[in-house]
Amino acid sequence: MNATHPSHESPSTLLTPSFPSRLPDVGTTIFTVMSALATERGAVNLGQGFPDFDCDTRIVDAVAQAMREGHNQYPPMAGILALREAIADKIAHVYGRRYDANSEITVTAGATQAILTAILCAVHPGDEVVVVEPTYDSYLPSIELAGGKPVFVTLEAPDYAIPFDRLAAAITPKTRLILINTPHNPTGTVWRDDDMRKLEAIVRGTNVLILSDEVYEHMVYDGAPHESVARYPELAARSFIVSSFGKTYHVTGWKVGYVAAPAPLTAEFRKVHQFNVFTVNTPMQFGLAQYLRDPRPYLELPAFYQKKRDFFRAGLANTRFKMLACEGTYFQCVDYSAISDMPEAEFSKWLTTEIGVAAIPVSAFYHEPHESGVVRFCFAKQESTLATALERLAQL
Repeated sequence: MNATHPSHESPSTLLTPSFPSRLPDVGTTIFTVMSALATERGAVNLGQGFPDFDCDTRIVDAVAQAMREGHNQYPPMAGILALREAIADKIAHVYGRRYDANSEITVTAGATQAILTAILCAVHPGDEVVVVEPTYDSYLPSIELAGGKPVFVTLEAPDYAIPFDRLAAAITPKTRLILINTPHNPTGTVWRDDDMRKLEAIVRGTNVLILSDEVYEHMVYDGAPHESVARYPELAARSFIVSSFGKTYHVTGWKVGYVAAPAPLTAEFRKVHQFNVFTVNTPMQFGLAQYLRDPRPYLELPAFYQKKRDFFRAGLANTRFKMLACEGTYFQCVDYSAISDMPEAEFSKWLTTEIGVAAIPVSAFYHEPHESGVVRFCFAKQESTLATALERLAQL
């Protein structure tokens, strides 16, 4: 009898089964490409949106203390109660709406997971999702994974004003969800009270849900308030609100965020949440719960980032870039038409390799080619980093 022996053939020579891609049009993101190019060329990276300075040592100490106290096993699926209560208290204090910590707040593995989970729980194959673009790059793949159909409402440079007539016209009997983002990445615009009132009128009497991406909620400048949908009862009743501790506390690598939504929406959200991440890093939740007791870090954040914005804008005034308005976020968009007529992606790569400053083309935030001659810089950096970048940009 012949023995059967395992094959010693190299895995690289074996045929890997093929299958249809769930995301056939998705490749490496522009953020990864530009960051890698910046590293390769030693450029100042003002492309990808993360700080180059440390967070408050108190929050690190709080997480370390939680670890030492043994908070290292699975927490509850929805998040530890202390953190959910702290989130509910913060929303009530800042926006005047009280969410129930048990049934209406869920801690997530960052905002991107929260967005995906909300879309997967709400959108069925064939449902339409209204997307205001330029838009954060995770929205469209999330809709595609859910089997939804994106319907685009396009904003135009230089003011990127919301065309509410077109937004209203985009609503059909098939519309399941509207995705909004304020303060807005990449344009730095913010929704005002009048904008929220117009949205209320558009969705009134419909079954349309809203996913409100508010991760830059504490970065609104010049004394203006952040108009969260939580402030508007008609909108809050149909909305998933997403926020991010990573953005607020300068800890983007921690990937911790949350979703606030009415109990019926939260129940559906958690059905998906428990099977795509189940729960979120335990000691970080305890540390965040403790740190949230002091409201000063998030209440002082607008002034902190406005100082950086103003420093960066003052330096840009000495260049040939034309600055667009920056009402919120930590991003500054600029028109480079006085410098070059290159397409945005080509100009961004040239700027990185030849001038030594990385930017992101705003065209990357549209679903199809859309050139406006605008790129985005991130000013969530140390003043010395911004000064170096400005010195190089002034050479143009």
